[in-house]
Amino acid sequence: MSGPEFAIYPSLRDRGVFVSGGGSGIGAEIVAGFARQGARVAFVDISSAASEALVADLKGKGVAHVPVFHNVDISDVDALQEAIATSDAAVEGIDVLVNNAANDLRHSIGEVTPEFWRKSLAVNLDHQFFAAQAVAEGMKARGRGVIINMGSCSWRLGLDQLSAYVTSKAAIEGLTNGLARELGPEGIRVNCIIPGFIKTEKQIQMWLTKELEKTIYDGQCLKELIEPVYVANLAAFLASDDARMCTSGTYTVDGGWI
Repeated sequence: MSGPEFAIYPSLRDRGVFVSGGGSGIGAEIVAGFARQGARVAFVDISSAASEALVADLKGKGVAHVPVFHNVDISDVDALQEAIATSDAAVEGIDVLVNNAANDLRHSIGEVTPEFWRKSLAVNLDHQFFAAQAVAEGMKARGRGVIINMGSCSWRLGLDQLSAYVTSKAAIEGLTNGLARELGPEGIRVNCIIPGFIKTEKQIQMWLTKELEKTIYDGQCLKELIEPVYVANLAAFLASDDARMCTSGTYTVDGGWI
């Protein structure tokens, strides 16, 4: 990657990392970021093509440990927890969990059925708890661990046509605090990253219009669109021993969107 040089954290070398939704967008940058740190990374995603291309790209770049990919729908809790168990062996113990997967489908209130509502919460909220449940015992046994949940600025800003999504994202901050309190005595830290509008391929193709770009620039203190690498950089810091006393926190990467 051209551009600025970013920090390397020695404490992340050879650490086991599991990322949900790691095949594209922010998740792919998080997978790549931890791989560049020398971590052992496993990830799940619903898209095999994008995920396999990411693995091939990182292998070609000579990372110390080539990431392991599992094709999993994270709304299937049994399949997710099975993939986590398999990944735990592959990375020699999951020390870091990044609950990244989500889907920000737009919807009006009138369109929402009970089935849509439950599916939205399953994709955007439920898997974060059940992934944390799956890694907790191993982290307890090692006396250390980091769980990073992915929230969103959307519920704070009250963005339109996202009622189910913003409900999930608001709940994630409460989940973060609950997990941090319960798991803290075991040496496990739990934090939440709050991205703003991140310049991923999906967001550009599906949602970025001139009108939205103006709204973003009017709202942000920093007048540029945010690249996914800056979310990955924060995840790496929070996972590292440099952040050893950071837990139960929410950390924004939103350009100061007020």
